[in-house]
Parts: sequence; C-alpha cells; structure tokens
Amino acid sequence: MNPARRTTAAAATAVVLATAGGLLSAAAAPASAATTCASPVYKRQFFANTAFSGTPKKTDCDAAVDQSWSGAPVTGLPKDNFGVRWSVTRNFGSGGPFTVAAYGTDGIRVYLDGSRKIDLWSNTTGSRTKSLNLTIPKGTHTLRVDYVNWTGSARVRLTYAPRTTAGVDKVKPLTPGGIRTTYDKATGKAKLTWSKSPEMDVAGYRVYRRERGSSFGTRPLATTTATSYTDSTLPMAGAMFLYEVRAYDRSGNESAGTTDQPVTTVDKVAPVVTDLAVLGNSSLDGVSLWWMSTEGALDYELLRSPARSGPFTVVAKNLSNSATDETAPYGETSYYKVAATDAAGNTGYSSVVSNARPLAVPYFLGGTNRPEDGGGVDLSWWVSPYSPKEFRVHREERRFDDATGTFDVVDSRVVPCAPKLTDTAYGTRYAYACTDTTVVPSPHDGFYVYWVTSVDALGRESEPSGVHRFSYGDSTAPPALTGFTATATEYGTVLDWEDSPVADLDHYDVFRLSTVDDGTGTTYVGRAEPGDSRIVDSANLQDGEHHTYFVDAVDTSGNSVNMSVGDPYEVAHTTVTEYDLRPIVETPADWLVGLDARAADDASAIDLSWRLSPSYHGDDITGYRVYRWNPATAAYEPLTAEPVTGLTYTDTTAAAGTTHFYWVTALHADGTESAPGDAWAALAPRPS
Repeated sequence: MNPARRTTAAAATAVVLATAGGLLSAAAAPASAATTCASPVYKRQFFANTAFSGTPKKTDCDAAVDQSWSGAPVTGLPKDNFGVRWSVTRNFGSGGPFTVAAYGTDGIRVYLDGSRKIDLWSNTTGSRTKSLNLTIPKGTHTLRVDYVNWTGSARVRLTYAPRTTAGVDKVKPLTPGGIRTTYDKATGKAKLTWSKSPEMDVAGYRVYRRERGSSFGTRPLATTTATSYTDSTLPMAGAMFLYEVRAYDRSGNESAGTTDQPVTTVDKVAPVVTDLAVLGNSSLDGVSLWWMSTEGALDYELLRSPARSGPFTVVAKNLSNSATDETAPYGETSYYKVAATDAAGNTGYSSVVSNARPLAVPYFLGGTNRPEDGGGVDLSWWVSPYSPKEFRVHREERRFDDATGTFDVVDSRVVPCAPKLTDTAYGTRYAYACTDTTVVPSPHDGFYVYWVTSVDALGRESEPSGVHRFSYGDSTAPPALTGFTATATEYGTVLDWEDSPVADLDHYDVFRLSTVDDGTGTTYVGRAEPGDSRIVDSANLQDGEHHTYFVDAVDTSGNSVNMSVGDPYEVAHTTVTEYDLRPIVETPADWLVGLDARAADDASAIDLSWRLSPSYHGDDITGYRVYRWNPATAAYEPLTAEPVTGLTYTDTTAAAGTTHFYWVTALHADGTESAPGDAWAALAPRPS
C-alpha cells in the first residue's frame, strides 16, 4: 500500500460557502425603510444578536429559507452570535396535512401563528435535521423561522409542502370562486371562467355539465389546469344546460361544485344529420357512433341493419349526438343510420355507415403487484356484457441486455390466471379480475409485461389489449440502521451497528467520508452480509484524521435509504478520530515504488512485496534489508540478521491488534545501503 499523503489543516479548511436562497429586489432597501414582500416570499431580518432584539441591521425579501454563510452574512453583523428571522403570511386554502422540515447548524426554531413547532436550539458544531407532519387549518397563517449562529459557519434550510398521499390528505379543496359563463349564439359555444384556487396542491379543475331536469354525472365534461373552458359540444336545440366547476388536488380530493351556471342554446331549423361516423372498432361497450346536426334536435334514434338496403330496426333512442350499440354482433358487418326529430316533429336521416365488429378486445385496467406478502400480481379488465366470457392472460419477462442495450424477452407464456366476474354495476361493461400467483420477483434489470385477450366459442383469439408493465419487487427501502458506532483502534476503525429488522435484507454497504483532512471524498469501505453487523476499516492510514462513516441496509430488491433520499445524512452515520500511529522518523527517500504491506488472510502475519523504481539503474544489488518501526525504541529495527534475497518477505512476528510501519532498503556489492522506501499495514486480532 502506498504511503498516505499529508495535507495541512489550513488547506483542509479553506472552504467558502455560498448563499443558496434567492435574494429579491427589496434587499436593496436600507434597514430603516419599510420592506414589504409579496406572499409567498419571506420577509428576512438580520440581527446583530441572538435574542432578535433591537432594530434589524438589514431587512430584505427571500424566496426561500436555504442559505449558508462562512462569515458575517451582511454588513453590520458579526461573524458569530447573530440572528436571522424569516416570516411569511400566506393563504393555505383549505389547509390539511403538511410536512415541515428544518435543517441547520446551531439554533433553528419554526413557528406557525406564533406557536413553536420545531425547536433545534443548541450551540453545536454539527448539523441537525427535523421533519414534522402537522395539520394546518384553512385560511391565512403566518410561518416564522428564527435562526441563530453562535460560532463557526452557518447553514439553515426550511421546506414546507402539502402531504399529497391519498391515505393522508383527506381535506377537500376550496370551491373555485368567481364563476362566470357566457354563451355565443352564433357559434353555439359556452365559455366558463373562474378564479385561480389558492390551494398549494391543486392539480386542476373538472367541468361538469347537465341538461335541465337531470343530475350531474360521475364523469366530468372536461378536466383542465387552466381557469377557463370553452364547451363546443352543446346541441343547438333550444335546451337549457347547467355547468359547475370543481377543483381537485394531487391526492384525488375534489371540492364542492360552484353555483350552477345556466346556458340556453338557440333553436335552429329542422335537423339534418351529417358526418355519421364510427369511433373506431370498439369492443368494450359496443360499436360507438357519433354524428352532427345542422339544427337542434329533440331526439335521435340509432338504426341498424344486416344489409345496406335494410330493413333497419331501432337499437337506441332518446339520444343526443352519439350512441353505442352494445348488442352489435361480433364477427359480422352491421349497417347504421341515424334519425333526428325536432320539436315540430320533422325527421331527417343520415347517410349509411358500416362497421365490422371484431372479437371483443378487453379494456385492460392494469393491476397491483403485492410482493410483500407473496400475493403475486392482481389484474383486472372490462369487457362488454355481450362479448365472449373466455380470456387469456399473457405475460412476458424482459431483461436488459448489456450487449444490445435493449430489453430482450427472456420468457413469454399464458399464465394460469382464472378470471372471476367482479362487477356489473355499470351495466354496459362487466369487470373481471384474476391473480397471477406464478410470478416471481424480477431482477433489478428486469420487469414483466401483461396483456389480456378474449376467446370466442370457435377458439378464435382477439387482438391484445393494451399492455401494463410491472417491476415485481419490493419498493420499500429498509429503515435507517440504529446503534451505529465507530471505535478507533490501533489496527483500524471498528464499525458496529444493530441488525436490520427487515426479512429481505441482502447486505450492508459501508462508506467513509473524510471531513477534515482529505476534503469531502467518499470511499467505499466494504460490504457486510446479513447477520454480520461489524466491519473493520483497516485500509486507511491511522494518522489522526477525522472521518464520518455511513452504513446503509440494502434489501434483495435493491432498495436502500441511500437510494430513496437525497441527503446522505439520512443514512445511519457516525464520526471518529483515528489514532495517530505514524513514526516520528520520516522516510528519507522513496526510491522503491510499489512497496506493499498487507495482513495475511488469516491475520497471522504481514506479507510485504516491492519492486525497484524505473528511475533506479543499479545492477549490483545483492539483497534487501527489511525494517519495522518499534514505538518503544522510537526507531526502525531490522527483522533479519541476513539480507533478504527476493522481492517478498513475510513478517510472522508482527504483533496482532495494531498497525505496523516498514522500511525496505537495497544492499549494494560494495556494502553500502540505499535510502529506504516505506509502507504500512494494519493487523487485526488473530482469530481464536
């Protein structure tokens, strides 16, 4: 092992921290001027004390609480013992569950409406993090952050955001305000506008429409993220329609509807049906058709015939401008036309269109994988109640091929998945479900693809449904480890931790972060298998450096805390100061390169090897002398009376449980001895 490089303390601490928060234009105002910051921007005040007393030295606006300073943050403040206060008053809409997270050195306190929620208030050199889940009432509230820096560099960060998990956030958004509707008689379009929601987690708005005398359906007319919507689908038949708008958030909660907005369409002349068309070859709900009319009609009827020339029979009536023929026969061609009747009793007919309905293609809803309880993959789909009731579930396993750079199919099969009828509530569609219990967890570089087909009485198979992809494996990271300690010894740093409680643990990863002497580079220390909660870092020179160690639990699906968070300090970590065992005698010259010293596999001896430097041209070497540092005598002492003739040597007298340092010199024919090259190795306690 090559000798460790030495760096000075000055070089190791020469770090300049930059302010991360966004400084706004109001920062240019003098301390005596009134500063107003538009919500949700913070008002920031700098105090030359830690009690936040007296007149602030400076007041400005800050887009976020996320700063670091290595000295005085502003003119007029000391580099130590100063305070910074951020405050913002904003509308939290309907309120609900939020997560507030604070991180910083020294003291940080977080208040909501004057009530303290987070208290990290002590003079420390390390950083702390605290995350808090709390429910904020609806309306306007004030958030305040008090931060003090007693000594050293300063670092502070605060975030707050709604918790948008459906099981956590059950608060409905506020109803959109400012609803207004206009109707253009020339175009027949209705335009709705409303005010933007003050909610922080609003995902969009749903527009609902109903005809007078009916109720709003469960499906919205439109979904949008804008604050306006133009409805161009109104039938121009002199009828009244009513609209309402509802806001929905990222958790799926939907607000109450706005006040109903009425629109009465104009009544044109006798209807003429045009543009009758089949909307694809749908086999879920049936054959879907759509048409237009130049005049507002009171009623439409859909007619079907097995021949273009007829006779036609009515298959659906009391329609608007679309219909679905649920009873259309599979595997046959049907002919359609539409009859439209207005208030005066006039009836017009469309042209004839045809459709060859294929075998029913299921509408694949997807599924849920349940690897945590060995339950397999739950699958579900919809079909028409008139379609065949036999199905096939197909599955492909795909894995990444490094050679081709693509995901190749490694297995394709029809899985023994017995479908069961689960729901007929809609009437126009039946829901089926089954569970693939034959699936096994896919590797980290693989996944499964499913699709469903229907099979008729003749054994013919439909086209495949849409596909769904599943990475069948646990997606939950093991919890952060506890009881992590680092102990300095003469043979390295001994790291211990408590065993992870997860049943699917695969291994532990241990890392070392040099925090003082060698910058901030991260070194992989090693891997420990399940049941082994100890590792010794003996590959680092015991020279009194300070280090932070991290240990991370990784499960069989590749999940770990280090993968699921951005801050490495979420992983179990601890710090240690190594022993400084370096000899007090410096090595005069490094004429030997590649001198390596390492403990034998059974920790019973130390093996040394070396080779000559390319720049050394001596050809009269008769042997080598091996020395070992003796702390008791404070000197390098030879290990053999006679020179070593080869390029290797095994020291079987090395004491266990400490670190040893060696010199190797070359002996010339004239009896002179070269300058030494050095190396070191840690020798752990020998196994019993």
